[in-house]
Amino acid sequence: MNSIETMDKLLKNEVSAAETYQQAMDKFREDTSLGAAEYLMPIYEDHKEAISTLQAQITDLGGVPSVDSGAWGTWAEMVQGGANILGKQTALKALQQGEESGAEDYQEALQDAELPQEVRSLIETKLLPAQQAHIFTLDRLMDSSTT
Repeated sequence: MNSIETMDKLLKNEVSAAETYQQAMDKFREDTSLGAAEYLMPIYEDHKEAISTLQAQITDLGGVPSVDSGAWGTWAEMVQGGANILGKQTALKALQQGEESGAEDYQEALQDAELPQEVRSLIETKLLPAQQAHIFTLDRLMDSSTT
């Protein structure tokens, strides 16, 4: 996989994440007893920023960034849709699993010897730490909703 394909895979993950968070926030806003939408908004915003950054990097390298999340996004929507029906804990767990998968994909991308240094640096200093912070935030939300 060349570096543009690697970055485009990461971009699709970010688009999928943003779509999934949007869906979860909409659900949490509808059911005010769930009350997590305000905690999810900063994570959603991080994913939107990652989308813009990755799109710019792909374009700078002469690639054409994807505009949708593809098959991964369809799967994520089905999982989150089911989780939303099953309740807050399940929805948060589905979001956390998505974040963990995204973190693994970033770590895998760092193994790509062809990855340009500026992209490697972006992943190491911004994108991967953000994923890890999202996992921590979701952990706290799940802990607080079980007490």
